[in-house]
Formats: sequence, C-alpha cells, structure tokens
Amino acid sequence: MEQTITIEKLCKNYGKKEILKDVSFTAEKGRITAFLGPNGAGKSTTMRILLGLDRPTSGTALIEGKNYSSWKDPVRKVGASFDGVGSPNDRSVYQHLRIISMSAGIDKRRIDEVMELTGITHKRRSKVGNLSLGEGQRLGIAAALIGDPDFLVFDEPTNGLDPSGIRWFREFIKDQAKKGKTVLLSSHMLSEVEAVTNDVVIINHGRIVSQGTLDNVMKDISSLEDLFFSLTEEEGR
Repeated sequence: MEQTITIEKLCKNYGKKEILKDVSFTAEKGRITAFLGPNGAGKSTTMRILLGLDRPTSGTALIEGKNYSSWKDPVRKVGASFDGVGSPNDRSVYQHLRIISMSAGIDKRRIDEVMELTGITHKRRSKVGNLSLGEGQRLGIAAALIGDPDFLVFDEPTNGLDPSGIRWFREFIKDQAKKGKTVLLSSHMLSEVEAVTNDVVIINHGRIVSQGTLDNVMKDISSLEDLFFSLTEEEGR
C-alpha cells in the first residue's frame, strides 16, 4: 500500500440521513486524483473523515494504511488545504507559517521556500485578515507544503484565484505529481481539472457514480464537464 490513499466502504450517517453510502476509491503515488461532485454530494464529508476531522459510521479512510491521527508527524506526511487558512486575522503570513513549522520541528528556512513557491513572499508581513481570497488560498497551499509531505489533499484550491493564479496552480500541481506526491483534489472548475488530472472519481448523493483514469471515464464523451452533468443530472432525476 505504498503512498496510497485508500477509501474503502465508507459510510456516514447523521441521524437517519445517509451522507455517504459505501464509498470506495484510491489515490495513488505520482498521480492527481480529482474527486468531483455537486454541492452536498459527500466530497467534503469524505475528506473530513480522511483528515481525522470527522468519524465514519463504518468503513475506512486510510493514508498509506493508517488513519491520519496515527501518524506521529502528520504535517510531514500529509499537507492539506481545507476549510480556509485557519489563522486569526491579526496574525501575519510569516507568523502563521512559523507556528506551523515550529509545531512540527521544521527549520524556519522552509518558510521562505514555500512562500516563494506559492508566490506570497511579498506578503510575509501582511495580516491574514487583509489577504484577498486568492492570496488566502496561496497561504493555505504554502502551509500544506511546510513539511514537504508525500500526500497533498486540496479542497477547492483554485477558488478565488485570478487567471494567472489558476495557471500557476495548474503547473504547480502537475509538478508536485511529477515529484512523486500523491494528490487528491476537489474542485468545481471542471475544465481546469480536466487539464491536470490523471484519475477521476465522481460522487453524487453519497455514492460513487463513476471512477477511473481520465481517458477511460471520458471515453466517447467530449469533455469532463459533459460527463459530470450527464451523470449527476441523470442521478438527480
């Protein structure tokens, strides 16, 4: 199970409501796996369970065969950008990254590296609360990279990015996969996903409705957007 995210028979109920229904898929080393679905389909719940922020009713969500909470230094194993920056508004960009690096025993020189990589070096003294939405996204990505982790998990990473930022992310994420990272990302920007992903998992109403390599799931379909809507709209009828 080398450097693989494995979701197996994952179920989640809130009271009598089924949020996830036997969800199973994998994300593998050196590949970008796109986890797609409409709002409320179960994407965020799955990713929250994977990152130890919620518990499943049954099933497992494992990172290299372990629960997220089982890793001694999770920052060095998994980098996640999820649910915003997660910092007080009056903290500076540098202070936010320094706290993360100190908590994991990571040399502060790594802060300059991730700020340069994400294009926010000029914002090092800026308060988190004064960042634009796109700058906040870049800071979240920088925080995810602090530990140079093997796994990257991103929820809507291009939200708020301008066209140049989207182009930057496209090249950045492909480069991370080429370096051997395991990348799992969720996004509503289907054209951008199509440009970078290797594998696709589509969820609707808590169930996986399609998964496979990009070429296989798009066989005889002109675009990922067409596939997405054909599956999710048909399921919704």
